[in-house]
Amino acid sequence: MSEQEYTPPKVWTWDKESGGRFANINRPIAGATHDKELPVGEHALQLYSLATPNGVKVTVLLEELLELGVKEAEYDAWLINIGDGNQFGSGFVDINPNSKIPALLDRSTNPPTRVFESGAILFYLAEKFGHFLPTDPSQRAECMSWLMWQMGSAPYIGGGFGHFYAYAPMKIEYCINRYAMEAKRLLDVLERALADRPYLCGDDYTIADMANYAWYGALVLHNIYDAAEFLEVASYENVVRWARDIEARPAVDRGRRVNRPWGPEETRVPERHSAADFK
Repeated sequence: MSEQEYTPPKVWTWDKESGGRFANINRPIAGATHDKELPVGEHALQLYSLATPNGVKVTVLLEELLELGVKEAEYDAWLINIGDGNQFGSGFVDINPNSKIPALLDRSTNPPTRVFESGAILFYLAEKFGHFLPTDPSQRAECMSWLMWQMGSAPYIGGGFGHFYAYAPMKIEYCINRYAMEAKRLLDVLERALADRPYLCGDDYTIADMANYAWYGALVLHNIYDAAEFLEVASYENVVRWARDIEARPAVDRGRRVNRPWGPEETRVPERHSAADFK
């Protein structure tokens, strides 16, 4: 049955065969599917993640903090393989009831503090350590606006465009056109914002840049979804320049490698417990 012939039923029911590439891990209910405790390392900060764009945001910030000499930002990063359903283990669900990476446990507090959702983790760590988050009220508002903009825009890039262009079991013209239009509009928002400033908030590099780079840098520099030509990403010259400048930072290079189980061997750091893991 084509999409033109589909009539929604009065009551939706779950069709396990219709989910495309990720049908084996998508379901309409929350909660754990199995009992599994999470590993715990020696550092106060315990990160459970995967090197998707949302995971990269947090590891980039942690590595940037360590680059500044913030020793309290040392962390253990444990691999959560979402393709295998690790995010539905009981220990992970205790930290993130939404079963999405990344999830952070800060054991320096009593009781330990759980933080889930990548934007919340960025804000928590930036505020905790006093870096990459402006203190001036107007600049802080600008930073938080761009951070929240990224949180709101990413679903259109990943779950919207990426899913229907690359992962859906069939190519649906309406869906691809709808989300391609939105993906290009979002790139144009960034293109215009970066026309007269090096970073999203001006001269200073902040968590807003880290969050947006993780998604839009992957889109314009690394051809995620094999869509670089389709979306003409090279035409967004300011976005490409900004993404390249960020990616040239040593801490960003390290952060992109943490919790990555794919790619060339020299780029993989499936678990991270100290700086020695990058050697």
